Amino acid sequence: MNTFSGHISDIQVNESLSMVSVRINEQVELKTIVVETPETASYLKIENAVEVLFKETEVIISTEDTLSISIQNKIKATIKEVKKGVLLSKLLLNSEIGEMIAILATEVLDELMLAENQEVTAMIKVNEIMISR
Repeated sequence: MNTFSGHISDIQVNESLSMVSVRINEQVELKTIVVETPETASYLKIENAVEVLFKETEVIISTEDTLSISIQNKIKATIKEVKKGVLLSKLLLNSEIGEMIAILATEVLDELMLAENQEVTAMIKVNEIMISR
């Protein structure tokens, strides 16, 4: 599980859903959708410290940094290490928010010709990110 510390920077509410923005550092703010509101969850307050978590299998890798895509969470990274498996491969990424892991199909690793020291963009959909106090 990829885990990063941050502070809630914005909350937008619609009925029982909240779009929560978490500032990880000066450059990166990640967004997640939560089935809670500030009225139902006491931790949903601007500036509250939270942990952002997402599975390694939920990290999408792109070799294009100007990619037009509907995924809001985009993080610049460099591939530090590639562990190639038969079906799945593991990438250790140095990113703007620290080290993270991405697991992807080895077939895709080969198609994209991903290699160590290559610059990529790591992306995570808002519904795949969890927050914790």
